[in-house]
Amino acid sequence: MNGSQTPARPPPPLSGRGSPLSRMPPRKSLALFAFIFLINYLLMRFLFPGEQPVTVPYTEFRQQVAAGNVIALYSRGTTIEGRFRNAVTWPTPEEVKQAGQPPRPTPLDRRLLPPPKTSSHFNTELPAFFDRDLEDFLINNKVEISAVPIQQGGLWTTLLYFGPALLIIGFYVWMYRRAAQGGGMGGGGVFGIGRSKAKRYDATDPSLRVTFNDVAGIDEAEAELVEIVDFLKAPDKYTRLGGTAPKGVLLIGAPGTGKTLLAKAVAGEAGVPFFSMSAAEFVEMIVGVGAARVRDLFKQARESAPAIIFIDEIDAIGRARGGVMVGGGHSEQEQTLQQILTEMDGFTGREGIIVLAATNTPDVLDRALLRPGRFDRRVVVNLPDKAGREAILKVHVRKTPLAADVRLEELAQATPGFSGADLKNLVNEAALLAARRSEAAVTHKDFLDALEKIVLGPERPLLLTLQDRERIAYHEGGHAILGLVVPGADPVHRVSIVPRGQALGVTYQRPQTDRYNYPEAYLRARIIGMLGGRAAEEVVYGTKTTGAENDIEQATQLARNMVTRWGMSEAVGMVQLAPRENHFLGAPGGFGGEKPFSEQTAALIDAEVQRIIHGCHEEAKRLLREHRRALDGLVSALLNKETLSEEEILQATGLPPAPQLEGAPIREKTV
Repeated sequence: MNGSQTPARPPPPLSGRGSPLSRMPPRKSLALFAFIFLINYLLMRFLFPGEQPVTVPYTEFRQQVAAGNVIALYSRGTTIEGRFRNAVTWPTPEEVKQAGQPPRPTPLDRRLLPPPKTSSHFNTELPAFFDRDLEDFLINNKVEISAVPIQQGGLWTTLLYFGPALLIIGFYVWMYRRAAQGGGMGGGGVFGIGRSKAKRYDATDPSLRVTFNDVAGIDEAEAELVEIVDFLKAPDKYTRLGGTAPKGVLLIGAPGTGKTLLAKAVAGEAGVPFFSMSAAEFVEMIVGVGAARVRDLFKQARESAPAIIFIDEIDAIGRARGGVMVGGGHSEQEQTLQQILTEMDGFTGREGIIVLAATNTPDVLDRALLRPGRFDRRVVVNLPDKAGREAILKVHVRKTPLAADVRLEELAQATPGFSGADLKNLVNEAALLAARRSEAAVTHKDFLDALEKIVLGPERPLLLTLQDRERIAYHEGGHAILGLVVPGADPVHRVSIVPRGQALGVTYQRPQTDRYNYPEAYLRARIIGMLGGRAAEEVVYGTKTTGAENDIEQATQLARNMVTRWGMSEAVGMVQLAPRENHFLGAPGGFGGEKPFSEQTAALIDAEVQRIIHGCHEEAKRLLREHRRALDGLVSALLNKETLSEEEILQATGLPPAPQLEGAPIREKTV
C-alpha cells in the first residue's frame, strides 16, 4: 500500500497490572457474592419477617371503608389489596374456619391455633354479586384507587434486606483493588501492607542531592566509602579483574554522627537512586509482612539498578536469633532477617546494588549478617574531633550571617563530645536566639548562651534571696578555684549563677585538646573539682546542703569506674568487675544474671570507692582554705555580674591558669 499509516494501538493485556482482568474479581467471587445475597435475604426474613397482610371478609372491608379507615387499594380481578389507616386485628383463616363449625373450639384448641394477625395491609375477595356502585362508594369515602400493586416497605425494606450484603461485597471489591494496586495479593498483600515503605531519593533532583561537600568532620569514614562510589560509577573497572563489589556496608557510630547523611552522600556522588527505610518499618503485627516488604524493597532496587539501599537502625530486625520474646515477636523478626540474608545472597555483584545499614549497637547483631558476602565492610563513624567540629560548624553556618566576633575554632574547642547533629542544633539555637534579640547577625555570645541552653536548659526566673545567691556563688566558686589550682585540671571557661533547667549555677571547664586516654592523676583531679562545691560550703559556712547531689553522683561513678573497670586500685587489682559501656551509646552493658564477684569483693569495692572520694574531698577543702582570698574575690564578682568569662575569672581571682597536662572532655558542675 502507498502512503503512511498510523500503527494500530496494541490491544490491552489480558492479565497483569493495568489489564481489565486485573480489575475484575475472579469467577469464584461471583458465586461468593450470590451466596452472601442468599444468606443475607434468609437471615433478614427470619429476623425481620415484616408485616403480613390479613384476609378480611368483604363485609368487613365495606365497614372499614365506611369508617374512613381505608387509605388506598389495588384491584386485580376479584382480589382487592389495600392499606388501612389504622391497623386492625383479625382472626386467622384457621380460626374463622373453626369458629364456623360446631362445636366451638375449647380453650386448649384455641391455644393450639395461630395467634390473630394485626396489620395495616389487607386483602379480600369480591363476591360474584358485588355492588356495581362500589367505585362511587370508594371515591365518596376518599379511598385512593391505584393501578399498580401497593409497595410494602419501599426503599427501606430493600436496604434492610440487601444493604449488609452490598456493604460486604463493596468492602471485598475495595480490598481486592487495593491489593492489586499494591502489587497483587502475592506481592503487595492485603491492603498493600506487603509493599515496602522505603523513601526514594533521586540523585538527579538538585534539591535532594547530597554530596561529600555536605559531609564534614568524618573524613576517615568518608574515605572508606570513596571506593563504593567509584564502583557504582565504573563497575567494569573492578569486575574485569574478577573482583566484585562489596554487597553490604555497615555504618557503626553514635547517634547524630551523620550515618544517614553519609549514605545519602554516597548515592549523591554516584548519581544513583537511594532507597531509605528504617528497620522498624519492616515489622508489623501480621506475621510475614516484614519478609514481603524486604522482597518488594529489593525488587524496586533491582528495577532501578544501579542503586543503594539504606536500612537505618538495622539492629531492630538484625539481632542475634535464638532469644525468647513475649508474644512471638521473635518469629516475625527472624523471618524478616532471613529474607534479608536471602536477598543479599542473591546478589552476583553485577547488579550494581549495594546495601548500606546503620546501627548504634553492633554487638547485638546476628553473626550471619556480619559474615563475608553479606556486610563485607564495617565503617566506624566516630564523634568528630576539634578540627572536625570546626569543619561541621562551617558547613552549618553557610546560610547564617555571623558577626565579626564569632570564633568557630573556640566554639569547636568548647564542644567536645558533640556530634554533627548537636552542632547543627547549636547553630540553629544561636540563630533563633539572635532573632529574638532583633540582631542583624549571630554573635559569639549568642552561641555561648545557646550552648548553655542546650546543656542545662533555658533560664529560670527564680526569685532567690541574697543568702541563697551567695551560697550558690561560693559553691560554683569552689569548682572554679580548684579548676585553677589543681595540676592537670581542665581550664575554667565560664562560671554562672543564673538558674537554668534543674541547675542553680554552672561551671564550664573545657579542654585544650581532645583526650582519648585518661591518666589516674587527671581522674583524681576531676573528682577533686567535682567535690569543690561541697568543700567550699563546708569551709565557708560549716554546713551542708542538697546542692551537691549531682556532683556526688558524678564523683561516685567516676571513682567506681576507676576501681571496677580501669584497675586503679591496689587493693582490688586489675580485675574486670563491671560491664563495659557501649562505646556508641554511652550506656552500661551487663554481665547477665548475678554479679560475677563475691560479697567480700563487693565490700572491698565500696571501701576503695569511699577511700578515693574521701581523699579527694579532704584535698579539695585544703586547697580552698589555702586560696580563701581568691575564692572570696570570685564570689564578689559573681554576685555583681552573675556570669563571668575566662578572662574575668582570672582577673577576679588573681590566679594563673592551672598547669596543663593534656585536654579532657567538657564537664559542667551544677548545684
